[in-house]
Amino acid sequence: MNINLTQKERTLLEDQKSHEEICIKKYNNYANQAECPELKQMFQTFAQQEQQHLNSINQMLNGQVPNVQQSQQQGQQQQSQGQQQVQQGQQEQQQAGMINSSDADLCTDMLMTEKYVSSAYNTAVFEFTNTNAREVLNHIQKEEQQHGEGIFNYMKKKGMYQTQ
Repeated sequence: MNINLTQKERTLLEDQKSHEEICIKKYNNYANQAECPELKQMFQTFAQQEQQHLNSINQMLNGQVPNVQQSQQQGQQQQSQGQQQVQQGQQEQQQAGMINSSDADLCTDMLMTEKYVSSAYNTAVFEFTNTNAREVLNHIQKEEQQHGEGIFNYMKKKGMYQTQ
């Protein structure tokens, strides 16, 4: 489906494009720095999903609304593969012992990043005139929130995040 973007919509997409590019870089860099195999795998999976987000944003900037169902299926496949590898990582981690404190710093930074990026998507969703484009942005935002939830759950499980 073709879309004609307003100048404001184009500007919002350019902002989201830069956010996605940073997320990809950070997740890939942090996956290389992470000590915990579970965290390394989670960051690698999220980097792949961020690449899909970037691809969707680029499609929209080129006047095309991406198919959300197709990207959902790809994301679910990656998530399933990632979960299997995370389970293996958990077993290895239980054998290895304590978490490196630098992993906590990586998680804290990515959680703050995901909060910011999700918030920016929230604004973009409300600014778009095309319903299909809003659905794509809403889908991406939901995945950003899932990334944040994954990081939060990891941190909570490892004692890195106190909820009280």
